[in-house]
Amino acid sequence: MPERKPQSDNSFRQRLHEVIFEADTPAGKLFDLALIYSIIISVLVVMLDSVSELQLRYGQLFFVLEWGFTLLFTVEYLLRLSCIGRPLKYATSFFGIVDLLSIVPSYLSLFLPSGKYLLVIRILRLLRVFRVLKLVQYVGEANYLLRALQSSRRKVLVFLLSVVLMMVIFGSVMYIVEGPEHGFTSIPRSVYWAIVTMTTVGYGDISPQTDLGQALASLVMIIGYGIIAIPTGIVTAELTHAKQVTTQSCPQCSAEGHAPGAKHCKDCGALLNP
Repeated sequence: MPERKPQSDNSFRQRLHEVIFEADTPAGKLFDLALIYSIIISVLVVMLDSVSELQLRYGQLFFVLEWGFTLLFTVEYLLRLSCIGRPLKYATSFFGIVDLLSIVPSYLSLFLPSGKYLLVIRILRLLRVFRVLKLVQYVGEANYLLRALQSSRRKVLVFLLSVVLMMVIFGSVMYIVEGPEHGFTSIPRSVYWAIVTMTTVGYGDISPQTDLGQALASLVMIIGYGIIAIPTGIVTAELTHAKQVTTQSCPQCSAEGHAPGAKHCKDCGALLNP
């Protein structure tokens, strides 16, 4: 009899994992659909609560609903941790952090009332809709893009560092050329102008007045148009090396992105659920 208890516990945790993390079974799909509807309603409640007229009339109802959803999501978060072999691995994953951030603002509002409006971050949890509705083609494309971004992150960081250096140089030169009398009162403010100009935003709150300054601004604008295409090219190149993956979730570390037909987790080596 004592030997059967761990097996029973294992079976319960596996069943709980299938319901919470997978959408292949009717119970799992029902759970995820109920979760998505709850997320949508909770975000709407937070948004409506920010409307002063509605807050005055239905403030008490919004308060009850907000805490009801918070307690519901808190229990759900704890259940997710309990059915994972490596809770810390899931807690530090993207969805684990989003799940935690979706409940923290309510408790934060006990000390900082306006903090409750940060609950709109719960809308990020709707990213699970792709797995729930079995939109495999979209999940596949999302995994391709994610893997490409991960592979190209060093190249993108080097590129961004180069852009920052260019903006500092152009801003400093513009400060020398235009000076405080034309609105370029400091190098940081001139760098702000360079960022706005190079990214083609162009607020227009600061603009060069001299011929040399306008020529320099024209050069920055042209460079800005060319710079926009570079990150796209880096990520596109990495997309060609991305591999096909599935949406299978590891019961130990909750890792996803396994190859089709994989029987063991690519991260921790644990046996995947059939």
